[in-house]
Amino acid sequence: MRTIGLIGGMSWYSTAEYYKVINTEVQRRLGGHHSARLLMSSLDFEEVRALQLCEDWAGAGELLADAARRLEGAGAELVLIGTNLMHKVAGAVEDAVSVPLLHIGDAVGAAATAAGYRTVGLVGTRWVMAEAFYADRLARHGITTVVPAAGDQEMIDRFIFDELTQGVVTDDSRRAYVRALGSLAGTGCDAVVLACTEIELLLSPADSPLPLLDSMRCHALAAAEAALAQDGTAGAAILQDDAAGTAPG
Repeated sequence: MRTIGLIGGMSWYSTAEYYKVINTEVQRRLGGHHSARLLMSSLDFEEVRALQLCEDWAGAGELLADAARRLEGAGAELVLIGTNLMHKVAGAVEDAVSVPLLHIGDAVGAAATAAGYRTVGLVGTRWVMAEAFYADRLARHGITTVVPAAGDQEMIDRFIFDELTQGVVTDDSRRAYVRALGSLAGTGCDAVVLACTEIELLLSPADSPLPLLDSMRCHALAAAEAALAQDGTAGAAILQDDAAGTAPG
């Protein structure tokens, strides 16, 4: 089993879910008392958030790159960034280490492809929805993305940082998200990517008018697959079953 290095803390609520899903999958596949070989660098999200707000992406990239270097130095054989937005600086992290970086967009793209989805709604922070770095990664897998209307984008981003990343979940925000997903249902989307690792704390498949692809779960399952794969590559079989299971109903 390869050792996973997880850059977490962005926020710690979703990082806890990463730890749970990775270990649950490793135990499911290996049985007994098995759990994942996993190292974590849990960052102070207040520091990361300050860099996001002033759009100091160079500084953010160096912060995450330093965490990746420390994980590799401690024995990590592959690295994950446990957040969608900070894949905006994935290149800096990749350049800092010699071990593979398992990109969240590749995990989501593989899951979408395995489930037969070709057009997906993209719901996350404003940078994920408005910029190309995430949609371009999905396009490598032949996936077309559709984003919510501008007003919905503002609402989605606001609830992420005002509530979800602080562990607050309300019925009002759930209803607002469901309404935004309903608007995407009329645009030809096959499914919706929850491209913020905290949204799964708010929405379940039963809430959504479209099938959901939970980016955190796709990423965590891909990490377990990569850690257990004999040739060091992440396959799509584990993702196929899970993607099918995230459809509502």
